[in-house]
Amino acid sequence: MKIGIVQLTSGPDIVENLALAVDGLRQAAAQGARLIVFPEATSQAFDTGRLDRQAQELDGEFATGLREAARELGVTAVAGMFRPADTVERDGKTINRVYNTALVTGPDVHLGYDKLHTFDAFSYRESDTVKPGEGLVTFDVDGTTVGVATCYDIRFPSQFQDLARAGAQVIVVPTSWMDGPEKLYQWRTLTAARALDSTCWIVAAGQARPGGEAEAGQSSGPTGIGHSCVVGPTGRREAEAGYEPEIIVLDLDLEQVTKARRTLPVL
Repeated sequence: MKIGIVQLTSGPDIVENLALAVDGLRQAAAQGARLIVFPEATSQAFDTGRLDRQAQELDGEFATGLREAARELGVTAVAGMFRPADTVERDGKTINRVYNTALVTGPDVHLGYDKLHTFDAFSYRESDTVKPGEGLVTFDVDGTTVGVATCYDIRFPSQFQDLARAGAQVIVVPTSWMDGPEKLYQWRTLTAARALDSTCWIVAAGQARPGGEAEAGQSSGPTGIGHSCVVGPTGRREAEAGYEPEIIVLDLDLEQVTKARRTLPVL
């Protein structure tokens, strides 16, 4: 199965971000990708304003716009967006929380996975503005079962093992990773570890680093570190982007999953 990763830098405007995503979708599809993965927060980057003001349901402009493009091209797309969730009180303030959703859309599918594990770490509290999801999601592309996780989920091996037990051979991971000391090292380690835990292909699409390589290694919020990657079921890194916007297209050998599970039956 040929997959594509579109590593981009989204901004504050949902309409402009949709146009950016559709352009990337067309470029990856033109190279033969059947499953094309975008970063977390593709619809609106973190740290660009209140998420609830542009949050949309799956029948909104962003999701339907990407669906129309994916249907036209005959591909399946996965992209991070935000949906309205609930209203909570925090420190005397009323906050309209959202779901951090990975949209899955294409000719035969249109659904969302709501991120299970909110990023409450490194002095950041995603749960203040984002409501956690409640269930796992898998979908089918050309007869292959694909699971979904988002960013901070990658620190929780049981989720990836549960997706594999549900039939997933490939797990896509839209991400907007934080930069800073040891963060790239952790990202590389975790993506390889989750591939080994689940004996799946890991297809992780990250936001490019704002400011590019010139800002690399400096502490930042969860706005992207680049380094989107494809990791095989034995933990080998088959492709990796840098800090800048980039498109990766790679043909996954699904027989490697069968071989890995026969020789390393960790599930």
